[in-house]
Amino acid sequence: MLSREQVDHVAKLARLELSDAEAERFGVELSKVLDYIDTIRTLSLEEVAPTSHVVEVNDAVRPDQPRPSLPRDVILSQAPEVADDGFAVPSPGASAE
Repeated sequence: MLSREQVDHVAKLARLELSDAEAERFGVELSKVLDYIDTIRTLSLEEVAPTSHVVEVNDAVRPDQPRPSLPRDVILSQAPEVADDGFAVPSPGASAE
């Protein structure tokens, strides 16, 4: 089990302010996670290929193929405000009305 000092250190790193009850609960939960990691470390994983996802991911990214864009006048017709043939964007620090 993690000590209170270790829980407080992790909470500080995560910029969390924990009550005594939360620190106790998170200490128990973090200890369980670390125990599980120790269990995984005992496994022989030399034959296991690295993965980026725990489940099969199909078609995560579509092929990058050129296609026609919408006409500029259709896009600008949906802008709240147009300036210099583009979307008008408020200057930094300008107040919204």
